[in-house]
Amino acid sequence: MGLHNSSHAASNHEDVDVVIVGAGLSGLIAARELHKKGQRVHILEARATTGGRMIRQTTKTGAVIDLGGQWGGATHHRFQALVDELNIKTFPSYYDGKGVLLWDGKRVEADLAKEPSNKVLFFEDEQIGQPADQITKAKAAMQAFRAIAASIDPDRPWTAPNAVELDRTTIRAWCDNNSESRLSDFELEWLSVVGGSGGFDPWDASILHLAWTQAVAPQDEGPEAWLLNGAAGQVAERLTNELRPFIHLNSPVHGIDQNAVGVTVHVGDDQQIQAKSAIVAIPPPLRNKITFKPDLPAEMRAFLQRSPMGSMIKVFAIYPSAFWRGQNLNGFAVGNLKTLKLTADSSLPSGTPGILAAFVTASEAVAFQQMTAAKQRQAVLDDLVAYWGPEAGLPEELIIHNWNQEAWSTGAFTSFVSPGAWTTYGQQWQQSHGRVHWAGTEASSRWPGYFEGAIEAGIQAANKATLHVNP
Repeated sequence: MGLHNSSHAASNHEDVDVVIVGAGLSGLIAARELHKKGQRVHILEARATTGGRMIRQTTKTGAVIDLGGQWGGATHHRFQALVDELNIKTFPSYYDGKGVLLWDGKRVEADLAKEPSNKVLFFEDEQIGQPADQITKAKAAMQAFRAIAASIDPDRPWTAPNAVELDRTTIRAWCDNNSESRLSDFELEWLSVVGGSGGFDPWDASILHLAWTQAVAPQDEGPEAWLLNGAAGQVAERLTNELRPFIHLNSPVHGIDQNAVGVTVHVGDDQQIQAKSAIVAIPPPLRNKITFKPDLPAEMRAFLQRSPMGSMIKVFAIYPSAFWRGQNLNGFAVGNLKTLKLTADSSLPSGTPGILAAFVTASEAVAFQQMTAAKQRQAVLDDLVAYWGPEAGLPEELIIHNWNQEAWSTGAFTSFVSPGAWTTYGQQWQQSHGRVHWAGTEASSRWPGYFEGAIEAGIQAANKATLHVNP
């Protein structure tokens, strides 16, 4: 669950080159990059542990799982390089055999589509048992959506053709006008509630925002291609071991002042650290808990106010073995069920124990977290049985982790942007505030919401901070 270190912030007026706020993956990467360059760094983490949303747990059955992010992608080159450097072994995600589509109560086993042109809800279109006219209409709507995504500059989504109108149109409203099939309605909903942008409903964000998420983190590039032996959370633990002398836990930052020569970071009741620059590597909603002097530009503050975290609850069902594999099934399921929109095989290559990861998301997560623990468990088991049969209702262990209740995360694996915000305030998205620079996966224009984005943002912030250290 992360590594503990000193619970005390630095003594007053300690001078370093760069202060990093947040010891998640992005903050740790930023600190590591700066330390390699000979810079003096100080990392302040509000939690009692490092890792942020990159955190693992050993279960009662001895399995090691990631309560937060767990996958690496086919084009996650920075993450792959980091894992290789740390000498951590990886293995491919299990996609052998057929997956399951559960649509309006009808269960169909189908192959995952190899080509986007043949894909409907991730499966080969001819195998999902839906009317041909609905499949044709669904594919036409998704083609139109992909055309919007292809027109977006990942760094400047507000410059896309017809950006203002697209940004004022919710995903739901766009579907009403452009999708003539419930299949494509659901596929776009799936991208908002579960897909890498994750955790928001189709009425919470614009079609511009959803298209941007697919421009910067396309599902077609296989973002869930591989897993790590021993779980991904060990990456943050190993980086923590490298940087241990510079990490201070239980140290929430509440103020950052700056002038022409440096910054003063206020920690705890009356402590402060002097530095030449600061990197803030925390989710956008948490930045608004920090008082900046001079204050952030009004447009930047407004953009942060319109960048909430999605709602996400992660579920693990652990079985003696991956019984679905013996049925030529791969553990991947999608369906318009009430609780679980997705399951995925997260077992080791041996299939022992068998592990299914699943998610409760968006407004359904809000309703779910108000249930009693017994009702939560039953709702999850009901959907697992619907996907995988009676054996799925008898896990050795069922783990439900609610990220919405994490005070220093406040929600899903990334933030989203409310309608109209990109074109009104978006130009402030990645702009530094003088000597204060932004990291965290949300600050990246390539794979935000994934480990790859966190690494990218950490490196970029370190490069910017170095300019203040070595002007």
